[in-house]
Amino acid sequence: MSIQFREEIKNIQPYKPGKPIEDVKREYNIQKVVKLASNENPLGCSPKVKEAIIQALDKLAIYPDGNNTDLKNLLAKKHSVEVDNILPSSGSDEMIDLIAKTFINKDDEVIMADITFPRYMQTTIMMGGTPVIVPLKEFTFDLDGILEKISPKTKIIWICNPNNPTGTMITEKDFVEFLDKVPPYVLVVSDEAYREYVTRDDYPFNSIELTKKYENLLVMRTFSKAYGLAGIRVAYTVGHKEVLQYINRVRGPFNVSSLAQVAAMAAIEDDEFLKKAYDTNLQGKNFLYEEFDRLSLHYVPSETNHILVDVGRDGQEVFMELQKRGVIIRPMTGNYIRVSIGTMEENRFFVENLKEVLKKGQ
Repeated sequence: MSIQFREEIKNIQPYKPGKPIEDVKREYNIQKVVKLASNENPLGCSPKVKEAIIQALDKLAIYPDGNNTDLKNLLAKKHSVEVDNILPSSGSDEMIDLIAKTFINKDDEVIMADITFPRYMQTTIMMGGTPVIVPLKEFTFDLDGILEKISPKTKIIWICNPNNPTGTMITEKDFVEFLDKVPPYVLVVSDEAYREYVTRDDYPFNSIELTKKYENLLVMRTFSKAYGLAGIRVAYTVGHKEVLQYINRVRGPFNVSSLAQVAAMAAIEDDEFLKKAYDTNLQGKNFLYEEFDRLSLHYVPSETNHILVDVGRDGQEVFMELQKRGVIIRPMTGNYIRVSIGTMEENRFFVENLKEVLKKGQ
């Protein structure tokens, strides 16, 4: 091909989402398929969200509010910050991309864990930056190891808290001590996609309050997980207004759709649905822990809606065998798989089929 692409994207692999249910049905000619691969909310979304979307359908011919005015006002009030301290985006994926475009120059160093959300790596390479990898320590971010890697060329540190795919978290005490040691010229991004599922009291639930003290801290939140709006793409980031103003310069003018804006506003007001999502997840997590214990499978205790588990066999092989039986999970490195926590019916279906797969491989 004569058309030349940018050298930076030469070795970037496209992001691989969880396999769609309909694809598995067609491929294996089966009717019942349970998807536990993409950390989606098995309860769907709040009924109030559906009502809000229906009310907004008559306005589809009109461009969205490019400033996200009502959504930003609601979020600012909820989090006790100024409107200028909030910037919505089309999911966290878009914000990761925008942050990279805004701040990473060629050869800038970007620090991240070796096992974490892959988009941090992809966007760094896309902009010509240099990924600096710090291995996890007991499946958790090694904050001391990250501090040791900071150099004059460091531009961004990516922290996924709780982490995807390990489900582990950084405590408030450790996070604050870490922020105190990070130079002010280094941007720290805390991706909190799974915070609504956290059960531990020592999690930094007040991270948005920390942005008032640490001007180099950005906190990302999403409506994709516990709020069940993964299909509509809406998230927001909180931080110092000057930092967000720079990001806003590269943001598309209508990046958050009208339906996404009204959906987010309805979702964040429904505490009852959020509590139900939390309770369902906790029940399912405890059930899966018990089943893994019975099977003598090692798993990483999780503060998210997914569990990383060592199945004692090649994860890709287990992934393929489960698919044939109508269960979609996520294969990871080596013998590990990541399973999303579903409804109790879905969890039981997964366990039944996992037992068959593991028994077959003995």
